[in-house]
Amino acid sequence: MMFSKSKIKNQKFIACTSGKKKYEFINPKDLTIKSGKDKEPIEITSDKSGFVFITWKNKKYQVEIIDKNQNQYEIAVNGVTYSISVESPFSYKRKKYLDKNVPVSKIERIQAPMPGKIVEFLVEENQEIKAGDPLLILEAMKMQNEIISSITGKIKNINFGPEDNVMKDDILIEVEK
Repeated sequence: MMFSKSKIKNQKFIACTSGKKKYEFINPKDLTIKSGKDKEPIEITSDKSGFVFITWKNKKYQVEIIDKNQNQYEIAVNGVTYSISVESPFSYKRKKYLDKNVPVSKIERIQAPMPGKIVEFLVEENQEIKAGDPLLILEAMKMQNEIISSITGKIKNINFGPEDNVMKDDILIEVEK
């Protein structure tokens, strides 16, 4: 379905992180993000090589969309992976209402972002971790990728070992929040 510019010109969207942080923005072509009471402009650019960058608060971030499923996105910003959903105000209210009635899982699963071979784990079971901590090294296409935690908690299970091959979306680590 295509929309003309005039129909989406002032449409409001809400980006939600897995940590329940909320960012509001108007018209993706002309981004201004509202976080709390602050409004900040964002500029989206690309270079000759096809890399996409977001400039926010005078800082430039390289962005890659790793996966998209309906309104759910997995993106990498400067190499750190985030899961976000983009909602309309109505769907955001509906999501908040439905979330109140769902029992909160205390276990968060960290999945493989791509197929590859585990080189080494940088954490152990029962270890406390913070969002942004490196968890493991995953080799894919002869490149070693550091997999970073997007949550804070305690490692409950490590489901693979060094030298194991994994497929995209395999559950690598389970973290208790």
